[in-house]
Amino acid sequence: MSETPAWMKPQSDSAEFPPEIDTSTAHPARIWDYWLGGKDNYAADRETGEQILTALPDMVANARANRAFLARAVRHLVEEAGIRQFLDIGTGIPAADNTHEVAQSIAPECRIVYVDNDPVVLVHARALLVGTPEGATDYIDADLREPDVILSRAARTLDFDRPVAVMLLGILEFVPDTGEAAALVRRIMDAVPSGSHLVVSHSTNEVRGEAMDEAAQLWNEGGSTPLVLRSRADLAGLFEGLELVEPGVASCSQWRPDTGGAAVPEAVAQFCAVGRKP
Repeated sequence: MSETPAWMKPQSDSAEFPPEIDTSTAHPARIWDYWLGGKDNYAADRETGEQILTALPDMVANARANRAFLARAVRHLVEEAGIRQFLDIGTGIPAADNTHEVAQSIAPECRIVYVDNDPVVLVHARALLVGTPEGATDYIDADLREPDVILSRAARTLDFDRPVAVMLLGILEFVPDTGEAAALVRRIMDAVPSGSHLVVSHSTNEVRGEAMDEAAQLWNEGGSTPLVLRSRADLAGLFEGLELVEPGVASCSQWRPDTGGAAVPEAVAQFCAVGRKP
């Protein structure tokens, strides 16, 4: 068996990378990978990640809560809402409980399309995000700001005459203009039928206010993609025309938590919501 090419090896800071992979600048997906304990990150990602952790030590808890919300939301959509198709935009580097793993563990026939525009994400997605024989997975190299490209390519795998769950976790904060973010959501949700769902998570400064403001400033100074923090009301506004699923907009740690009767988890600085298209 031939040796894995050097540019595909994780946590390597060598110069042997194709030109489209810039390891000298921090990237959102790789910073989150670092916080989640992954290995697909580089010196610039770790430096920015550590600076942010200095300002907000519980950022790791934020990242984990966001990931756990994804799994709970997908379980709800498959088990209770009967969803069998997912369009996951802003996939990030594969970690535990990816969308297709959760969905297909319940209903193997589920079909999932992942979308991202980071070459490192796509390399690992194509290698690791392999679904069941009964279902399907696909990967699209595209930007959220290209909704028509995403929808056209996703139609190769998804049937847009049947309900689709649109997953936008931790990505809309990278669209600084709230009006543009809302327009992108509307364009995508206009393309899916009644019974489809929207799933969003978003960073906020309504929890850990000053610390989150400082963390966002550090991110914007060291990351390749600037972000904005939004309020609970801002996030609710992105669901205009949709029916919010209980409990509405909530901290990621507090959206239908698996507490087993224990106390409700402490809020994290990540809001989330799930909405249904009537």
